Amino acid sequence: MKHSVSIETLTFDQVHLGVPDPGAAAQWYVRHLGAAPGDNFDRIWFGPARVIFLKNEAPAPSRGAAIDHFALSCTDVRAEVAALDGSGARVTTAVSEAPGLGRYAYVEDPWGARIQLVEEPGAPRFHHVHLQVPDPAATRGWYLERFGGERAALKGTLDGIRYGDVWLFLDRGANEPSRGHAIDHIGFRMPDLLARAAALKTMGGLTFTTDPKPGPPGAFSPALMSFAEDPWGVKIELLQRRA
Repeated sequence: MKHSVSIETLTFDQVHLGVPDPGAAAQWYVRHLGAAPGDNFDRIWFGPARVIFLKNEAPAPSRGAAIDHFALSCTDVRAEVAALDGSGARVTTAVSEAPGLGRYAYVEDPWGARIQLVEEPGAPRFHHVHLQVPDPAATRGWYLERFGGERAALKGTLDGIRYGDVWLFLDRGANEPSRGHAIDHIGFRMPDLLARAAALKTMGGLTFTTDPKPGPPGAFSPALMSFAEDPWGVKIELLQRRA
């Protein structure tokens, strides 16, 4: 079912992970999880979605935080889990089968980011982000009203919001703000950040911790960027990229 309110859907752009050594972490993801090298030493690609690494000497594990985990697709979960042996990753949920959804497993990277591996055909891609919130239904409506998206069910089974090829899922649970955890924040981009930020401030509920400002120099850096937090502690980067 599509969201009934006509609002521009934002584009899922990135997830930021806290690690002691951003360059080494980027290389680990390329070597062990099939990522493509990014446009800078501290970032990688899974399809059109970026993973960017932030320096954090001691990130808290993501499990139990507002951003509990993210998911990557692979063609063979068993083979992927076996290939991670000796890499420094830790398997936290062995390969399992979810009725109607297929095969999956949970691992933690060497720095505490929780990752779900889901079995789907095709090249490895960024599949979804999973939030932990007290009231998933209310939070889902909140995101639809402010960030757009399409309310849908993955394989007709799991309710979520689609932002292009990336899903956002919500589960009930106690949560801590994501800031400072291994999965520090997620990012959405839009064509006009100033206008969208003004509209979001009018709607309320989203706390801007950094108002829109020019991004750092460089062809691949955002033209404008800002940071905010939702009411449940999910840190969000809102950005406008150069044409």
